[in-house]
Amino acid sequence: MMTSFYEYPLADLTALFYKHGLHHLDAKHVYKSLYPYGNLSSLESEILSLNKQADIFSLIDFSLPKIHVKKIAHDGTIKLLLNLHDGFLIETVLMRYTFGNVVCVTSQVGCNVGCSFFASGLMKRQRNLTAGEIVSQVVVMNQILKQSTEEITTHIVFMGTGEPFDNYDQVMKAVKILNEPKGLAIGQKHITISTSGFPSRINMFADELIQPNLAVSLHAPTDEIRTSLMKINQAFPLNQLMESIDHYQLITGKRITFEYILIAGINDQIEHADMLASLIQHLDCYVNLIPYNEVMENAYRRPKPEAIKVFMNQLMHHRILCTVRKEFGHDIDAACGQLRAKYAQLEAQ
Repeated sequence: MMTSFYEYPLADLTALFYKHGLHHLDAKHVYKSLYPYGNLSSLESEILSLNKQADIFSLIDFSLPKIHVKKIAHDGTIKLLLNLHDGFLIETVLMRYTFGNVVCVTSQVGCNVGCSFFASGLMKRQRNLTAGEIVSQVVVMNQILKQSTEEITTHIVFMGTGEPFDNYDQVMKAVKILNEPKGLAIGQKHITISTSGFPSRINMFADELIQPNLAVSLHAPTDEIRTSLMKINQAFPLNQLMESIDHYQLITGKRITFEYILIAGINDQIEHADMLASLIQHLDCYVNLIPYNEVMENAYRRPKPEAIKVFMNQLMHHRILCTVRKEFGHDIDAACGQLRAKYAQLEAQ
């Protein structure tokens, strides 16, 4: 099987072209032609001769994942269910902010972290995505944006299905491709990688030359609560996770975002806010509070608005920077794994 074009950083594509007798400038022109919209027809207007184009099409697969389902919410959020070459389905979401278009990408088919509150937590990992499959999600979304406007994706968050640091090498390769100035040109400050907590990978991440933002899915202030919500905490308890976060901040000096899903009666009480503050107050950090988005797969419930406000105010009392995340796409199954889970159930019937 040919390698996908979206698998290649520019330097690797240049090396491939050179190996097959093509000029290094040809690689740059192909990059310019295909990004950001993946428009194959634009290749014909570039400097490549017809015979060189034939050579390229025999070397590289320029196809993109097919759209299986597209849903557009009242707030403009777009959710795609994409069909990969082997038939697996993955989700990609576009969220519109005042500062730009944020695409949430998937990094694995299924997930082994075992977050009991996500629909995706019920689907075991089938395989890792390649860097090209990650990048192509952004290109497909850019094509949809181009249909109505000349906008493109401006920010990337690795917060879709899967644990990015469980697919570390391919995720970091995708980051390099996303960041390429002659390609999608998404700055490292506009890329965020969210992890549930792989201490050794967080330590590795601290030494990367390209430094996206780091977000940690914490969701609980104690091992007991966190283990009940996230099986990964059995392997990497909070003391190990916090040690790696301390190391990361010592090396990089960068602020860390903690994601904290508020679930009624589980982790949303005022004493939980006190314990959370005690755990993280020594760090330069920010807490993103996320009211639980209820799914039919479990019995967890969303806290009442007054409980969310009390929790946030208690964190602020401890001088912890925090906010409640803006929510998107309630009407299109926008929670992690919901759309894929729904279609998996339909196909099984």
